[in-house]
Amino acid sequence: MVDIPLREIRAPGARRPRRITPKAMGVLLVLVDHADRVVSRDALLAEVWPDTLPTDDVVTQAITQLRKAFDEDRGNPRYIETIAKNGYRLLAKVRWLVPEQAAAAGEAEPAGEGAGVATAGADGAAAAVATPASARAERIEPVPLPNQPRPRGTWRSLVATVAVVLALVVLLVWWSLARQAHAPGAAPAALDPARVANAARPYRLITSMPGFEVQPTLSPDAALVAYVAIPDGQRGTAILVQTTDQTPPRQLTRPSGLAEDSAPAWSPDGRSIAFLRVDPARACKVLLIAANGGAEREIGDCDPRNPPTFEWTPDGRGLIFGSMQTAQGIVGMRVLDLASGEWRAVPYRTGAGNLDLSPRFSPDGRWIVFLRNNPQGDFWRLPAEGGTAERLSQLSADVRGWDWLPDSRSILFGRMIDGDTRLYRLDLETGQARDLGIESAQFPAVAASRPAAAFVQRKPYFGLFRVVLGDTSKGAVHVVDPLFPSSARDMLPAVAPDGRQIVFFSDRSGSNHLWWADLDQPDSLRMLPGVTPGTRYGASWSADSGRVSVVGPDADGRNVIFEVIPASGRVTRLPAPVDEPIQAMQLPDPNRMLVLAGAGDGRLRLHLFDRSRSPWKLLAAIDDVVEAKADPAHNRLLFARQTQSGLWQADLGLAAASIRQIDDSEPVADRYRLWDVAVATGELRYMDQQPTCLSLMRRMATPELPPSVLCLDQSRRSAINGFSLSPRGDTVYLALAKWDGADIGYMDLPEEPKTFVPGWLN
Repeated sequence: MVDIPLREIRAPGARRPRRITPKAMGVLLVLVDHADRVVSRDALLAEVWPDTLPTDDVVTQAITQLRKAFDEDRGNPRYIETIAKNGYRLLAKVRWLVPEQAAAAGEAEPAGEGAGVATAGADGAAAAVATPASARAERIEPVPLPNQPRPRGTWRSLVATVAVVLALVVLLVWWSLARQAHAPGAAPAALDPARVANAARPYRLITSMPGFEVQPTLSPDAALVAYVAIPDGQRGTAILVQTTDQTPPRQLTRPSGLAEDSAPAWSPDGRSIAFLRVDPARACKVLLIAANGGAEREIGDCDPRNPPTFEWTPDGRGLIFGSMQTAQGIVGMRVLDLASGEWRAVPYRTGAGNLDLSPRFSPDGRWIVFLRNNPQGDFWRLPAEGGTAERLSQLSADVRGWDWLPDSRSILFGRMIDGDTRLYRLDLETGQARDLGIESAQFPAVAASRPAAAFVQRKPYFGLFRVVLGDTSKGAVHVVDPLFPSSARDMLPAVAPDGRQIVFFSDRSGSNHLWWADLDQPDSLRMLPGVTPGTRYGASWSADSGRVSVVGPDADGRNVIFEVIPASGRVTRLPAPVDEPIQAMQLPDPNRMLVLAGAGDGRLRLHLFDRSRSPWKLLAAIDDVVEAKADPAHNRLLFARQTQSGLWQADLGLAAASIRQIDDSEPVADRYRLWDVAVATGELRYMDQQPTCLSLMRRMATPELPPSVLCLDQSRRSAINGFSLSPRGDTVYLALAKWDGADIGYMDLPEEPKTFVPGWLN
């Protein structure tokens, strides 16, 4: 099933549709237009990439993406056949569906491979339904001669036709609903709510390059958007600019070497764009460039390990920065004057242990709103001239970007919940937030002079991989295919101390659950019912490999700690005396447990409990901890802090005198979960990324061992919420992206109604 307006393909048996790029859709429509005929690469280039000079690689990339979306084995093609030295041919029989037919097709699963239809298009738009070649024996087409005239109509005309049909469908649905609403005694319409909602989808995607387009910023009039992407033929990210229609972008910045550009911010007058250039572990610069291109100007330095968050001041003469790491430690919000290069502190009390990020002046210039202590974040407000900060929300949320709305009374923000991101609108006077119903959306950017927004739409899919480390002195690794193939998202693996068992989180059952398997018997994989874990932290094994602790919501939606015995599937709720725990860790002593929980205002505290008593007895605690792991080989606890880069250790009793820093650089703030310790050897590994290797592993905080840098995967990113080492540290279990990418969405913002259904986000 191919939904053309949404650019989504649902293959037979697939749980979810896969979104393809506009160019890949163009290639598919050309093949449909020339059904069962060979289409040369030159013809595809002329049709889909007119008036440009692309390489043949763009056709290969589009065909590869289509094959992945069709879940097709290249050695046994059922949909697209490669004709050596000639081109491609669509093998599938094509049937165009009107909405009613699409809905009917989606009511039942296909009886077999030949049926070809899994579900209807998401919004009932016209769709191309491809039936595998095995079902088309009765249809034989002659091979066209070289001078045979082309069929009338191209993929562009097909898209135009579909757009007209879609408009007529929307009008028909509206008319039908209105007619039934006024008909006395009429039965309710049997309509799929998702189809009606999607028919009025409030946004469109405006980027089309393969890979990532992220961190959008809009010009004041919303005519242009700047964003971060990797240009063709380059390794690192750069700033690109295009119109908010889907037009080809132009490259604005050109970093050299391993440097990457990020965090573009459009000036209030629309003439300039500020951005960061980070050379890993070497330098971080704040730069300025004219929006139409030209020479770059350096205006400040920053920490390459912790790039700052910033935005323009309302007068365009400076930039306001969030909390930053300096030689004196963490400093609060500051303003950089662009003319003099001087810094001045925003006059307010930061409070001990707080990180104030992503500050922005309100459109009316009266306020500074910022995000405090993300990823347990909330919004705070401060008068523009400084003063006392006040809390505006009660989210305790993982906020993924935000921006002011033009009314100065509300903001738009993205929030991560159980692995999914959505956009919300927050009323700053009431603290009430409303879900805008836009899935997989994050990092919104609002235009200064009109109610329009750009945002990132991204929904990656990860599979579990096992990487056997070879001769680390030579950088050798051996990557094994996914442990448990599926079309779902598998993440947060945790290997047991016995080295035989593994648990992980997956939504392959339709929602997130805990899954268990014996690594020597892949067929042993099964779901452990009774727990719906959160996806921020993984599970923790007991020292005897018999129990697993995990945090997840109870029936009332509040986080609690569960203990699971995989052998029997028994689930027990543990009576930990803390509110809203977010991580629970087993220790070598079975009578003790570590619990990470909120300590107020987004700050975190690590608690050590004696669980043999009732109620549990608190033995010790450490503030400002964001991740912790036991190291039995050295009888110590390792932990990362919320406000500083680096790694610390303490004894297993959390004695204050035992706390000391053992690494001052890694993990960095936004990769605080990407490290692990081998329980049998105490070896520490850290996961990083570079333009030349997206999943790079190196040894950390172990000076007694030789340095080790291993590229686990050059082209696939690892999930940012953790990996697991085998007990001896010779094998890595991690989630790698099977399908990942991000597009920029654009929408006009509707006027906020005077009343709406309130919804507190707790």
